[in-house]
Amino acid sequence: MKKRYIVLIVILVILLSGFLYLNTYKLKNIEVEGCNLSSEEQIANSLKREATMNNTLLLMLKNKMGKLDDIPFVTKLDIDFVDKNSIKVEVYEKSVAGCIEYMESYIYFDKDGIVLETSKDRFDGVPYIKGLTVQSWQLGEKLPVDNKKKFDMILNITQLVEKYELDIHGIEFKSDGEVVLRHGNIEIEVGDGSNLALQMMNLGNILKEVEGKTGVLYMKEYSDDNPTASFKEK
Repeated sequence: MKKRYIVLIVILVILLSGFLYLNTYKLKNIEVEGCNLSSEEQIANSLKREATMNNTLLLMLKNKMGKLDDIPFVTKLDIDFVDKNSIKVEVYEKSVAGCIEYMESYIYFDKDGIVLETSKDRFDGVPYIKGLTVQSWQLGEKLPVDNKKKFDMILNITQLVEKYELDIHGIEFKSDGEVVLRHGNIEIEVGDGSNLALQMMNLGNILKEVEGKTGVLYMKEYSDDNPTASFKEK
């Protein structure tokens, strides 16, 4: 009987020692990298909420098991252990191609038109689409639009923007169906999109020549036979 008590006491001591040691891993410092749409503060606050008992090791284990709650616009978090009280977080965000306004919110979608997130905030660096309307939408599904031809052109534009690493802030359809892109204070008229691939391929170099200016860049007639663009400063 006495031997059993001794074994029980040893087990309790081991468990208590383990608990006290585990309790030294208190999460105090979070270094965040890779944020664009999300903020470093948002990621840090989210991880603090996820940290069971505010414990560094338990948070890392939870992340390894894929048990962390989803964070808007974030597809993956790589968490590295720095020390007992510190972690370093690399944020991998969803690839957002554009957004449209819907009932005082913004719907964000990828280059294939799949709805990624909705937010009250409009984020810099994501092209804002004007002239396209939707009646409803479903997270994770393709955005249903009123004009398939327009939407196909938008997807084509956003894919080319990504391919050629262009800095385009807005895409607008005029009443006549022609398209205007926006880069800073520059409006880029690309016409009906019939020469879009060629226009976008050369747009980056053309924009370098007018960077920092305000005006209209005319590329409606830009083609293999007429590889010229004109700029009218305002």
